[in-house]
Amino acid sequence: MHDATKRLIEIRAYKLKPGEAAAFHDAVLNTVMPMLRGVMDVVAHGPSAHEIDTYYLVRAYADLADLEAQQAAFYGADAWRLGPRESIVSRIDSYLNTVLWLSPDAVEDMRRLNAP
Repeated sequence: MHDATKRLIEIRAYKLKPGEAAAFHDAVLNTVMPMLRGVMDVVAHGPSAHEIDTYYLVRAYADLADLEAQQAAFYGADAWRLGPRESIVSRIDSYLNTVLWLSPDAVEDMRRLNAP
């Protein structure tokens, strides 16, 4: 059951291959974000302010089952697998995910404070 008093936030931090940050950001802005925003709640994304080869993606979900279902649908779809997947994945050295619960107000603050 969906609890409107909290949102599950996934923070994904990417360590990019050296020299790939600008091309990665361009691909995310022009290709990936239009695809993701059509099916997921993207709260924030962009280059990290502290390290040139680091990028972040923050998404909000109702719960862990919602996260798993949305990501399975997106990353398993031909539009991703046969589309921009390789141009994105080839620029990533590694990534780390973590999830935490936030209030809807905190999610909106994160969205507002990190808007491009």
